[in-house]
Amino acid sequence: MEENMNLTAERSLEIIRESIERSQRTITRNSAVPMIWWGACVVVFSLIIAYLWANHGGPAWNALWAVMWLVGYVGNRIIDKKKETVPTTFVGKAIGYVWATFGMFCGGLGIMFGFIGSGILPLELILPKVYAFGCITSVISLCFGMGTTITGLLIRNRIIQICGFIAGLGGFFGALHFPGHEQLYVMAAVAVIGLIVPGALIHLQNQK
Repeated sequence: MEENMNLTAERSLEIIRESIERSQRTITRNSAVPMIWWGACVVVFSLIIAYLWANHGGPAWNALWAVMWLVGYVGNRIIDKKKETVPTTFVGKAIGYVWATFGMFCGGLGIMFGFIGSGILPLELILPKVYAFGCITSVISLCFGMGTTITGLLIRNRIIQICGFIAGLGGFFGALHFPGHEQLYVMAAVAVIGLIVPGALIHLQNQK
């Protein structure tokens, strides 16, 4: 009797473990297209804002990041409808919380600096002049890399972990070497390395 109970307990633990691993694999598969989508949004808007900043009005165009988040959200909702269904798990919720937090903080920073660039919001109320726009892209790039790396750790995917680490640190230090609108080219590179590349690799793995 006791032996049967032990076997039942072991079988229950095995079923739970298999369920968690199956959910992680499904979440990994489902993450490929959204990563590519959001990466493409960041790249496109980075290049558009960089061009407008350089040729038509300066850093006020950073306010367009609000439009990017709206476009990205709508596109992500469409993608979600085509995803493979997976039960709600702690891992899935945690990933959602990580990127929602990233979106709120970094999206808010981008919009705020757009208002600063347009003169609506005085810079002196937020930061000393010496900082101006010099560190904003570095900070966002670092947060970007952290979000990607944490996602990779949660779903135990080494590709995402490595890409997030490279994108975060590379973007942080890389942006410090470029002035003004040129930092947005670094942001585009961060999106390619931190989102598009791992998303594409996961998508290719799913096709095998």
